[in-house]
Formats: sequence, structure tokens, C-alpha cells
Amino acid sequence: MDPASSEPPVNPSESRSFQRWLHKAAQVSGMGLTADEREHDRVEAQHRRCEQWKTELLNYSPSVVFMLKHLKLSGCLIPSSNIVCAPCDLTRSGGFHPAGAIILCQGHFGDKKHMEDTLTHELVHMYDHCKFNVDWKNLRHHACSEIRANSLSGDCRYMRELGRGFVSFSKQHQACVRRRAILSVRANPMCPDEAAAERAVNEVWGSCFSDTRPFDEIY
Repeated sequence: MDPASSEPPVNPSESRSFQRWLHKAAQVSGMGLTADEREHDRVEAQHRRCEQWKTELLNYSPSVVFMLKHLKLSGCLIPSSNIVCAPCDLTRSGGFHPAGAIILCQGHFGDKKHMEDTLTHELVHMYDHCKFNVDWKNLRHHACSEIRANSLSGDCRYMRELGRGFVSFSKQHQACVRRRAILSVRANPMCPDEAAAERAVNEVWGSCFSDTRPFDEIY
């Protein structure tokens, strides 16, 4: 008699490989997971996708590679570790910190193109901070960088505006840049009200909208 045949059969529920398969199936279907487990898996999936897109953009996006090159030429080398994928609130897609870091809001990107525009936007802020020594508490300084970042990044291209519900057939790009710059300046803790944000944007509009550095023209 084969000794192996006398061993009791393995209970599938006690098999480690079976448990791994069961957990994988639960991740795919969502069945058998608690609400906390589902939320954890959702955030992890968003983070993996964000990191994958970030790597691809840092290597292959024309606008991102161009901005990184000019940051380096300006003396501000940005390691990929300073560009962080993280969960954010619902009010933004990304952010820049003057210490030299960029946050990409991992759950806010419907596609890689949206993430590319956001990363380029934040890199323009970083370029301004590096090259022009921006004082972010000064509303005029902040307004100028927001005008440039919204204009040069692709944030205000026609299809993006259409997706936001804004349609204009006359000076659509300028209207978008102005609106989004005012919103950003209004969120500055040093800004007392919307009128002050609008005034700061209007005061620097002419010089900052026409300043496309380091691009030759609006990207």
C-alpha cells in the first residue's frame, strides 16, 4: 500500500495557496472583503497606477522631460523621489511645495494625459520658484506663477475645458487661465477675499501671460 495514500486529504480551506487564490479572487470581485479591505485595495491600486504613469511620463512625456531638463539647467535637479503619488482631498489634482516636492493626487486622474498636464503645471511652479525666487505669500508673485502654469501646462486646452463644462468660442484659453489663476490665488492663506485674488491676477496679467519661459510659445 502506498504510504501517501493513507494520509488524510488536505482541506482546501487550510491550504495556503488556496487562501492566496481566494484573496485574489476577492480583490477582483470585491466579494468577501470588509469595507476597510475594499478601500485599502482601491487606494493601493490607485497608487500603483499613479507610480506607473509617473515613471512613463518622467521618461517619455515631451513636456515633462522638457521641464526637467530646464530645471536642471537652472540648477534645480529634481529626483523622481521628490514627485510623490498620494491620496488627496477632492479639491485638487496635484500640488507643489517650495521645499522641492510635487504631490500627484493618485485618485484624481481619469487618464494619463490629465496626469501629464498636472505634472507639467507643478513643474512650471517649481521652475518659477527655482529661477525667479517666488515669494508665495506675495499674491502678485503667486498670481504670476499660476497664470504661467495654467497657460503652459495644457490645463486650459479646449477639450479639458469642455469636460469641465466651460465652452467659449472667443479667447477660451485666456478665460480659462484667468479663472483658474484666480481660484488658486483665492486659496492662498494670505488672500483676504476673491476681489483681492482677481486684483492680483489682473495686475500681473499682461507680463505673465506673455512670459512662456522655458517654452518658446504656449505648449
